[in-house]
Amino acid sequence: MGMSSNLILTGWGYLDYVVAAAAAYKAFNGDADILGVSKRRLPELLDEIAYRKKRGAWSSICILGVSLSGDPEMLASALAKLKSKGIGVTWISSIDIPDQIAEKLNGLVETRVSDDSLVAVVGQVFSVDVEAFSALLNESRKLSTDMRDYLTLIAAAQFYYRNYQDESLYAKAVRYLANGVRPAAWDGEVKDAIAHYERYGDRELIGKSAVVAKLQERINRVAQHEHARVLILGESGTGKETVAQQIHTKSPRWKMPFVAFNCASVTKDLLEDRFFGHERGAFTNAVERTDGLFLQADGGTLFLDEIGEMSLEVQALLLRVLEGGRFMRVGGKEELKCDVRLITATNRDLPRLVVEGKFREDLYQRLNVVQMRTPSLREHKDDIPIIANAWWRKFHGNRTLSETQIAALMDYDYPGNVRELINILDRATALEEYDFEALMREHKEMNAGLAGGLEIKDGRIPDKLEDAIRIHVRRIYEKYGQNLTRAAEALDVSRNTVRKYL
Repeated sequence: MGMSSNLILTGWGYLDYVVAAAAAYKAFNGDADILGVSKRRLPELLDEIAYRKKRGAWSSICILGVSLSGDPEMLASALAKLKSKGIGVTWISSIDIPDQIAEKLNGLVETRVSDDSLVAVVGQVFSVDVEAFSALLNESRKLSTDMRDYLTLIAAAQFYYRNYQDESLYAKAVRYLANGVRPAAWDGEVKDAIAHYERYGDRELIGKSAVVAKLQERINRVAQHEHARVLILGESGTGKETVAQQIHTKSPRWKMPFVAFNCASVTKDLLEDRFFGHERGAFTNAVERTDGLFLQADGGTLFLDEIGEMSLEVQALLLRVLEGGRFMRVGGKEELKCDVRLITATNRDLPRLVVEGKFREDLYQRLNVVQMRTPSLREHKDDIPIIANAWWRKFHGNRTLSETQIAALMDYDYPGNVRELINILDRATALEEYDFEALMREHKEMNAGLAGGLEIKDGRIPDKLEDAIRIHVRRIYEKYGQNLTRAAEALDVSRNTVRKYL
């Protein structure tokens, strides 16, 4: 960075920024460095360039579309310093600078503004043909495989910046697009980054509400402490695994394995084998030695969901591993050691299970080093448009939902939380149903049976306590495969009580 004569500063999050930067890079004949920057960070960065020259001795700086509204006083000061050092700054945008800010920056920056799109303005300023770059922005045209790969690369670059503060992939994406480099010719680091993004990129918390911001702040803090165990509590469908994966992705272990396992997915007798693996001949059909979850996750993170479903016997084995980091395969004689960060989750009341003797208190204390709670979607309904549009753009050529569609999605309480919202969007895509009012009517009818014959008007839980209990019991009964005993255990009531509400 800093060996070129020009610096291109562009924003994050929108394809227009990337395409505009590629067109400008082409106009500079490749003699440009590229950085992504937010409006908040822009004044500070320009000041750093002017005062310390850490970024190199550029002769010109081209700002593409980034708003100049972040700390105007510092921005004016930085631009004045740059001007005194002979570094020209040009701001290109499709939106005018507010008058009060324009007065402060008068004579300090050259502005090139037009009513056209940002990409079109760049084309006009640099007299460069932007048609080849604009294919990514054409929503009505089916994208080629190469263009879809570019979209993935751009998304991966933004993911790397958000999670690892890695700016290099973003600049490389712009250069590849500007030079028309085919995906087959992308270097190994780029391909590895895309593979990492494709595995973990869909597991990000989305939303700007206070509860999501608080949870994200807690994730960022605990992620850096790579040995701290985390217990995640929350309703089904609230994204407990997403939180676990975010903790892993933001931690020093991010390049190592992330292994997720649902403790309710196998019988209690098989959990020991799944945790620790087995030796050949340990039992019938054990024809070869296998590694368990702990060895599979060695060096990385092991996420155990539905932790409250473990038997006391398996809990004792897990406690031994947590105390010494050592275990043996089923049928084995050799003690093995592993280095794993353990994250667990449950939607059950673990303290109550401890009091009732169904969960070991010493294990609970070992797991409950840091506790987090994933909020229900009902607690942050304002995030529904953000979550829905983020999913919709991935599968619909970067299109967003209409106001009418969003309004239909907002008029529902989502007892199944984010998972239920995504299922609805999946159904809309599969059926090509874009009338969301009709879609939501059908969805409510489809799920009416979960209320045990009760009507959930407009997707909202009824006010009467008896009716709400009946709905909840029915849902738990369905969750556990209509197994009366398991539903009664989960609800912490008798089988007869479950029958009553069913």
